[in-house]
Amino acid sequence: MPGCSPAPYISMLSEQDFRLEADRALERAQQSLLPLADQEGFEVELQNGVLQIVFEEPAGKFVVSPNAPVKQIWVSALSRSFKLSWTDEGRTFVLDGEPLNALLDRLTRQQLGN
Repeated sequence: MPGCSPAPYISMLSEQDFRLEADRALERAQQSLLPLADQEGFEVELQNGVLQIVFEEPAGKFVVSPNAPVKQIWVSALSRSFKLSWTDEGRTFVLDGEPLNALLDRLTRQQLGN
């Protein structure tokens, strides 16, 4: 329709580009969490395109995975689901303007009680 602009977080990525960007985003997320993981004693594992954050105390597990059909990264954490969409403007995956790395840092600190 003329005069209609797309929603701010609609992904214009092709499926192949989505997969590449999702892989990069998960790798960056893993790298950004490693210093805190070393400091706080939790595990950050990236295997087969899925990032897992595993806590011993308090016990818990976050799962971060790409969902190709909807071109989103889904985060399962703290008994909730967070669905992040690609933004061309920021060239990252965001939820309500919060980038993936910031969301994971915030949720991790919440899990740890920080």
